[in-house]
Amino acid sequence: MTATPFVLTNVRLFAGGADLTSRSNKVEITAEVEDKDTTNYASAGWKERLGGLGDCALVGEGQWEATDLSKVDDQAWAAMGTVAGYTVGNNATAGATMAAGDLVWLIKAMQASYKLGSTVGDVAPWITTAGGSWPVSRGVVLNPPGTARTATGSGTAVQLAAVSATQYLYATLHVLSVAGTSSPTITVKVQSSVDNTFGSPTDILTFTAATAIGGQMTRAAGPITDTWFRVAYTITGTGPSFLFVAGIGIK
Repeated sequence: MTATPFVLTNVRLFAGGADLTSRSNKVEITAEVEDKDTTNYASAGWKERLGGLGDCALVGEGQWEATDLSKVDDQAWAAMGTVAGYTVGNNATAGATMAAGDLVWLIKAMQASYKLGSTVGDVAPWITTAGGSWPVSRGVVLNPPGTARTATGSGTAVQLAAVSATQYLYATLHVLSVAGTSSPTITVKVQSSVDNTFGSPTDILTFTAATAIGGQMTRAAGPITDTWFRVAYTITGTGPSFLFVAGIGIK
């Protein structure tokens, strides 16, 4: 991600099994901590504060579309009132392809509202809000969506910070498409290693085996002293093919 100011032109948004990038034009993530005043007579004339409860939220808007769970309307109705994982990334260059190691933010949130429709002549819009159930975590893409996975394998090794004893490693998985016959199935896990060779990888997280479009989010408590991570995936079935996005973050 660039270190200089830039214009938002290529934000990636994944919700459940939907890639909403081409049907969204606004995405906002907020995170805050309650400001609790502890000022007293010994505060020497200055306010003192403690951090209270944390909170986070996601707001998305865009152009309405429906017919299956890869579209915003189907995904939003299925997710209404449930808690699910969302992955938001930004490629600062318009048209750039998402790659392993790109910056992403992960949030587990309950979809609290969904609004669609407007006045005659308008492009049909949608608006959704989701309130956080876990902290927003900041991390990286482990598996970008551009390449179909058709056989068991592993992804690119990506370096991130170690996870302290007071932190969690968070992970999202968005299965965007499934093809094949005889029960195509993919099981994705997050592995860590002391270096990028993954000579002796450690399994950190394993997602539930997926046979259809959908999303998952999970986490593992620290400490995790390894700083290199990747996805490994086991694929079964006849003629299987999967497009999926996976990301990890620390908080």
